[in-house]
Amino acid sequence: MARTTPRGRTGAARAATVKDVADAAGVSIATVSRVVNGAPRVAEETKSKILKAVEALNYVPHTGARSLVTRRHDLIGVLLPDIHGEFFSEIVRGVDEAARRRGLHILVSNISGDANEDARVVAALRGRVGGLLIMAPDEGPDSLATRLPSDLPVVLMNTRGGGGRAALMIDNHAGALEAMAHLAAAGRRRAAHIAGPGRNIDASERLRGYRDGLAACFGGAAPMILQGDFCQTSGFEAGRAIAAMDPADRPDAVFAANDMMAVGCALALSEAGIRIPQDIALAGFDDIPLAGLVRPALTTVRLRMAEFGRRALARLVACMDDPDGACPEIEAMRPELVVRDSCGARSAPSGEEARPLAL
Repeated sequence: MARTTPRGRTGAARAATVKDVADAAGVSIATVSRVVNGAPRVAEETKSKILKAVEALNYVPHTGARSLVTRRHDLIGVLLPDIHGEFFSEIVRGVDEAARRRGLHILVSNISGDANEDARVVAALRGRVGGLLIMAPDEGPDSLATRLPSDLPVVLMNTRGGGGRAALMIDNHAGALEAMAHLAAAGRRRAAHIAGPGRNIDASERLRGYRDGLAACFGGAAPMILQGDFCQTSGFEAGRAIAAMDPADRPDAVFAANDMMAVGCALALSEAGIRIPQDIALAGFDDIPLAGLVRPALTTVRLRMAEFGRRALARLVACMDDPDGACPEIEAMRPELVVRDSCGARSAPSGEEARPLAL
């Protein structure tokens, strides 16, 4: 199809519209919009005619008009419990990279955990975004579902319940179980756990993995749980409590529910003259950058959070493009154990060895 230039009533050149493309291809405006937006289920012959018309007319989609025609917005809402720190910034980075490749943009905000406030945030975004990514790990299984509009595509990230909504989860239980198996394989016999906040789904699943690890790898030893809150200070206080124990009762291994608490614990143990890993082996969870910089370097469970964000965005776009199609309700993303020096097991020559979980 030869390149043509649309003309207005005065004969002056004007920008091509979606109607011009539809007329040139002999199809409806809705069909053109589906092809321009990459929607499925358009015959190849029809798609080819439309793309040739787009090229011939030098048509550039207008985002505002496209939203009106297709009812799809180019803005994605991302609601997180926090927007600071490496963990959440990596999720945002992954979501943003995947969105930009699709010509989409993201709007990031906090979700507080307060039911009324969160409902207002969701209501404010309705009509402005084409879909929502929500991470609310402290939510109960039923409270969130009641606040989500039924007509808005949503993908939940590490969030309980949601009334059958599509969800992407981290298999925290499997990661914790692998960390416990590694501690046992390193010859440890008494393992303590520094737990995260009780309402948090990540913390509860890692605690469950710790308990199951005791049963499977430590001969059913009694649990030794110190409460933390995912912050370094709580890990430091847990480390001081361990250091104050009678040496005969002290654990020879500690599995912390995240790396920040593991680092805090290591500082307290070091101040008390307790050596890592000679006296106590230490493992964390998340693999934040600091984990590889402390000495001894921290054995941990790696979460590829940027990849997690990219996959969540891809799932959301699939739900937006085909709202009547089947979206798998729950998909689990498996982490991997990163072996470093804090458990006394030597790593690979490169300085660390990451291996997929094989449970």
